[in-house]
Amino acid sequence: MLTTPVSERRLDILEWLKEPARHFPPQRHGDLVEDGVTVDGVATKLGVRRQVASTHLTLLAGIGLLRAKRIGRRTYYRRDEMRIAEVARMFEKGW
Repeated sequence: MLTTPVSERRLDILEWLKEPARHFPPQRHGDLVEDGVTVDGVATKLGVRRQVASTHLTLLAGIGLLRAKRIGRRTYYRRDEMRIAEVARMFEKGW
């Protein structure tokens, strides 16, 4: 995790996913809170191409801060609150 550079965009994504219904429009499939947000939703919010958003989301999921869930052909991402709290505790302890 520490080898991954911090990115303002990734921090924005994590912040937006705290309250997805506030930051993203309703989706055709999947509940914003229960299932998460699609790559397309994040790409639109960031103002970047889908591939760029996918890279950010895949990285965040890879280090355990997001959970990915497949519904049909789409992947939905939501925060893993337990993992985020665990990482925050590690940094508070001076890791």
